[in-house]
Amino acid sequence: MATRKPLNKAILATLTAGALSFGGLAWSAPQGLYSADELTDADVFSKSNPSEDIGDVEDVLLDENMKVSGLVIDTGNLLDMGSKQYVIRTGDFSVETQNGNDLENIEYRVHVDLTEEEITQQPEYTNDWWAQTKQATSQAWQNTKQTAQSAWESTKAATSNALTEAGDALSEAGNKTEQAAEEASNETQEGVNQNN
Repeated sequence: MATRKPLNKAILATLTAGALSFGGLAWSAPQGLYSADELTDADVFSKSNPSEDIGDVEDVLLDENMKVSGLVIDTGNLLDMGSKQYVIRTGDFSVETQNGNDLENIEYRVHVDLTEEEITQQPEYTNDWWAQTKQATSQAWQNTKQTAQSAWESTKAATSNALTEAGDALSEAGNKTEQAAEEASNETQEGVNQNN
């Protein structure tokens, strides 16, 4: 655990309320800003036993946008299955804060919105999970970039076509107006000539 502290400090992971599903449960209202360094090692509680801690936060996982993707919790000996680490996705936990205005004394408690049995069914935090998830997330990021670029190109082309068509329609309307004015002028001239 101590080797991960410098990483947390290096990224100075201050986490916004929108990035984590922070709730203002019993201790305080949402804080708006959170410290990853202090969040690491916070006690974790399950939905089925909210008064007894089942482990602590081992790591904070960030995505490409530096938003929190999830937490890694070390469960100790949950359900007599031995000490394991599980990935809990954002949206499946909330964070309580105590002493939120005092960085020296700040404390967090993480409440997982899953039973202890459901926690054991979450992905285990292993090298295989890390490699697979990293690859899948990277591919999803590339697909999103390509889709966004493709959508931009399509929008640009559609806008260009619409402007060209609008320009052609205006030009045609102008030609028709000019032609109608010319015909009206010719008719007026013919009328004047016949009256003379």
